[in-house]
Amino acid sequence: MLIVVLLALTLAALPALLFLANLRQYRRLPDSSPPEAADARTPADLAAPLIAVLIPARNEEAVIAEAVRSALAQQDWPMEVLILDDHSTDRTAAIVQEIARSDARVRWIEGSPLPPGWCGKQFACHQLAQAARAPWLVFIDADVRLQKDALPRMLRFMQLQHADLGSGLPRQITLGWLEKLVIPIIHFLLLGFLPLRRMRQLPHVAAYAAGCGQLFITHRSAYEKAGGHAAIQASLHDGIQLPRSYRRGGCSTDLFDATDAAECRMYTSAGSLFMGFAKNATEGMASSLPMLFFWTTLLLGGQVLPWALLFTWPWLGGVERALTLAAILISLVPRLLGCLRFQQSWLGALLHPMGVLIVIIIQWFGYLGPKLGLSPRWKGRAYPPQAKPSSA
Repeated sequence: MLIVVLLALTLAALPALLFLANLRQYRRLPDSSPPEAADARTPADLAAPLIAVLIPARNEEAVIAEAVRSALAQQDWPMEVLILDDHSTDRTAAIVQEIARSDARVRWIEGSPLPPGWCGKQFACHQLAQAARAPWLVFIDADVRLQKDALPRMLRFMQLQHADLGSGLPRQITLGWLEKLVIPIIHFLLLGFLPLRRMRQLPHVAAYAAGCGQLFITHRSAYEKAGGHAAIQASLHDGIQLPRSYRRGGCSTDLFDATDAAECRMYTSAGSLFMGFAKNATEGMASSLPMLFFWTTLLLGGQVLPWALLFTWPWLGGVERALTLAAILISLVPRLLGCLRFQQSWLGALLHPMGVLIVIIIQWFGYLGPKLGLSPRWKGRAYPPQAKPSSA
């Protein structure tokens, strides 16, 4: 039993230690002070560039107005806001057109029919990038709200880091019980298992690439060099695949903490959360059966096993009990720090092992579903089970 307890302690400690180290690397955006003109690596148009905020929208009538208005509220910055209506069946188009009539910076674009082999979001982003006039492209989801200084701060970050693609996790608003349990796991997985220092030391290694599909910023030249969204046209998970595509194309990627720059309520129901995570599974933890077994073992061993050992408490010796309690406390450290740093749910943190179990169940469903003939569905579209991200 001592070996099992030591295994649980080790598997809990490794991500906790990396999480602590990464908190210093995962920095919030700098202030919006003007870029230094003397920096030779800064594009000439960085000092006062036109920025395009690009929003793909499909049946987003409940949120699209707030997303557009938050973008328009940026502090005295030259910008255009493009919204592509991806064949919505609700009032999305009408809402955007009404805003566009009162603000010339807003452009509504009617999406073209979805070509075979494309994911809807990737094709929408591809069309938006083609239509934009600006040298800087900021892609946000329709449920993202930008703070009024977000764009200049993101530009400043790109200058300081010399990155070709930047991305960050907005503050995640969680209202439902499943949201509180599952959504904060995103920060835990990112900072507990990706060494950010190593990510920056090896800027062109695709294995260290990561991002958040809710918020991307890139210069057009880098976007075109990396192949843009056409390089990941079949992907359902641009948060992983777009940064990897950039790195394979010889471009660098970086991450920033967007907690105080944007906010997002990713899912509004338990069902949409389950299906949303499941559709991304085969491009993440469930990309293959060995990978899924690896992540299942890693997460169960370090995040669930310490708590399960409490059921064997009467049979544990004094040392084993002490180590079990240590493993439990250590497993909670990243989640409690997440509550303080990222304004996450305290309830979700205290029920951390339950959240991890749900994530694992979703990953297995995402892996097995297509093999049982259940095609991934999102926004009313079914995607072929065999669809894989492009290797371009």
